[in-house]
Amino acid sequence: MSDRPEPNPQPGDDAPQVLGRISPARKPVRLPKNRPVVVYVILAITALVYALQSLTSIGLLDLGPCPYFISADIPACYGMKVNPLIMAGQWWRLITPVLLHAGLLHIAFNMYALYALGPELERMFGHFSFLSLYLVSGFAGGVMSFLMSAAPSLGASTAVFGLLGAHAVFAYRNQRVFGRRAQAVMRSILQIAAINFLIGLSPGIDNWGHFGGLLGGLVFTYLSGPLFELRESGEELELVDTNAPNQVWLGALAVLLIFGAAAAGKLLA
Repeated sequence: MSDRPEPNPQPGDDAPQVLGRISPARKPVRLPKNRPVVVYVILAITALVYALQSLTSIGLLDLGPCPYFISADIPACYGMKVNPLIMAGQWWRLITPVLLHAGLLHIAFNMYALYALGPELERMFGHFSFLSLYLVSGFAGGVMSFLMSAAPSLGASTAVFGLLGAHAVFAYRNQRVFGRRAQAVMRSILQIAAINFLIGLSPGIDNWGHFGGLLGGLVFTYLSGPLFELRESGEELELVDTNAPNQVWLGALAVLLIFGAAAAGKLLA
């Protein structure tokens, strides 16, 4: 007879064993609740500036003559990217082109892209971070155009390409949370960017500005974009950004310093 004690029978010992593990119950995920306020403010301001452009162009609003070149479009006269005027000290022309457009189709295309890409990014990034992304992307695009293209240019597409870059980096860095959806977003963004760069090979389109805006959005989001993890919150899972609140300044300063130094190098050459 064995000295080993007999194992105590457990309830269900006679039941057939089921291989594998039981999947945990699914819980809803609470998404950030930031309402896309900044997107609509940018849309409204850009539309207002375009209205001023149109009124001055057709002579219904007289804001005086353009002292730089023959143009009745006074906002464009003082704000579009013109390299010799930037060299003369009008540095604001590296960012103000994001508010200016060359026609109804031009502004309609860019504002539709902002409306399509912006709200989800603003919900995920927050208001201040999204505004910073938009502005530094527009600045990066303006600088790249200043460095690489002698042609005057204007339009919000520099900032819009920054939003494309931000979407791609955000999806890449948060694959662990969003899974296959993130991979689908990355593929879609890459396809959209490639198609738009091919379209940009047409005359009159500032592809260098697009490329600079894309780089600005990539750098900003890599350094400052949300990095989420899922945490239990009662009956829900909550998306929590693990980046520090002041991380936005790191990305914004990095883009401003990189592209600002590049612009200063040309100005001082």
